[in-house]
Amino acid sequence: MANENLPPNVIKQLAKELKNLDEIPPEGIKVVINEDDFSTIFADIEGPAGTPYENGVFRMKLLLSHDFPHSPPKGYFLTKIFHPNIATNGEICVNTLKKDWNPSLGLRHVLLVVRCLLIEPFPESALNEQAGKMLLENYEEYARHARLYTGIHALKQKPKSKTGAICESTTALNVDQTKSTTLVVDQKNKVSSVTVSPLPSPLAAPAVPTKGGTNSQDHQPAAVASETVVGVGGSTTLAQKTVVGGGGVGAAKVQAEKKKMDARKKSLKRL
Repeated sequence: MANENLPPNVIKQLAKELKNLDEIPPEGIKVVINEDDFSTIFADIEGPAGTPYENGVFRMKLLLSHDFPHSPPKGYFLTKIFHPNIATNGEICVNTLKKDWNPSLGLRHVLLVVRCLLIEPFPESALNEQAGKMLLENYEEYARHARLYTGIHALKQKPKSKTGAICESTTALNVDQTKSTTLVVDQKNKVSSVTVSPLPSPLAAPAVPTKGGTNSQDHQPAAVASETVVGVGGSTTLAQKTVVGGGGVGAAKVQAEKKKMDARKKSLKRL
C-alpha cells in the first residue's frame, strides 16, 4: 500500500516519527526508511546480550493498515528465529499489537516491545508451540535451539561504531626544556691582584742604637706581600707572602763605609 492510501495527517505523523527514529534510534534497533511507502516499516533488531539471540541481527517489518493508528500494525520477522511468540511464518504475537493496542502508541514503543520480547518470551501465549514447551520444560535445550537458529539464519552484528563526535582529549605538554649552561673559568686566566709593600732602601739613614746595642732597624717587621687571587666562581683567596726586609744589612754597610772615610781623613791630616 502506497502513501496515497494513507490519510494526510497520518503520513505527516509517520514522517515525523520516522525522522525521530532515524536521528535518535532506540538501543539495538535500526529503522530502514522507505519514503515512498510509509505503510511498510522495516527494522533491524540486534539480539540482546545475555540471550540466545546475542550477536545476531534480525530483520522485521511492520505493516500499517489503511485505518492506522486506530487499528494496530501487524508485525513479522523476516529472519528465521526460534522463539515461542514468533510463528514459523514470522508472525509476531504480543499483546501490544493486539488487545493492548492504543492509538496514542507510536512506532518507537512498538519496536521496543518487540525487542523486549527477545529478552523475556511469553510461552503461555506461544505461536511456536515447540519453542514454548521447550522453554517451560528445559530452558537449556530451548537456548541451544535458539542459538543454533541464530548462528544459521541471523545476520552477524557489525563492530559497533561510536556514535556522535569522538572527543579525543589531546593534552599539549608544554615542557620547558631550559638548557643549563655551565660556565667554566679556565684557571690559567685567573685574575690575580698582587700588592707588595715596598722594601726599605739600602741607602736609608742608619738606625739609632738602642740600649741593648742593637739597631731599631733590626727589629723592623718583615715586609708582608699580600696576593689576592680571584678563583673559579668568584671565590677570593688572600695569600700572604713574607718578604724578609734588608734594612738592617744596608745600614751596617753604610756605617762601615763611613768608618773607612773617617779613617782616610785622619791619615790625610797626619800628612
